[in-house]
Amino acid sequence: MPLNALIFDLDGTLVDTAPDLMAATNHVLALIDRPAIPADRFRHLVGHGALNLIRRGVAETGEPVDDATLKRLYDALLVYYGDNIATHSKVFPGLIRLLDQARAGGIKMGVCTNKVENLSHRLLDEMGLAPYFDAVVGGDTLPVMKPKVEPYIEVMKRLGIAPTDSLMVGDSETDIRTAQNVGVPVIAVSFGYTDKHVSHFNPTYVIDHYDEAWPLISPLL
Repeated sequence: MPLNALIFDLDGTLVDTAPDLMAATNHVLALIDRPAIPADRFRHLVGHGALNLIRRGVAETGEPVDDATLKRLYDALLVYYGDNIATHSKVFPGLIRLLDQARAGGIKMGVCTNKVENLSHRLLDEMGLAPYFDAVVGGDTLPVMKPKVEPYIEVMKRLGIAPTDSLMVGDSETDIRTAQNVGVPVIAVSFGYTDKHVSHFNPTYVIDHYDEAWPLISPLL
């Protein structure tokens, strides 16, 4: 396959967003008198969109809530998180060097995430990553989210590149299953948000640091 594009997940792949997502989640859980979720019980809750993050947070701290309460918490989370989206979040080590290498190699890059699209753009802007990406598809861009193939296909459509000419980089089962469903290779990072090691889901490659990525990518150019 000719490799012409890299498609990245966002939370847990490009940016360590867990501290700010945890603060937002605990903020809205406090609205219904739930205890805060500590860091060691939080990271595996991330990666399936904000609504599912709230559902999982509620389940983690007590009984389910009704749909109206869930919607109220979801709306409150989007507002709070949007106002505090890059307070403690950090770009993962080695990422900028990889993005520069890819850009120098003429590779187009996109983001395919289950985070809502407007917050995805805001985070990329705040972290200084927006100039690297020619297309961003979020969890609310289409009627379906990853691991359905449609969001990935939409990113590739916006890049003007055939999906089979791409490789995905992600941190979770959702990302790996997306790539497998599309039929493209996937680099799984081991430092993201998943309750099982990414190797459990049979990705094409596993890396522990972004310095390990370019030696895997460059032979495919």
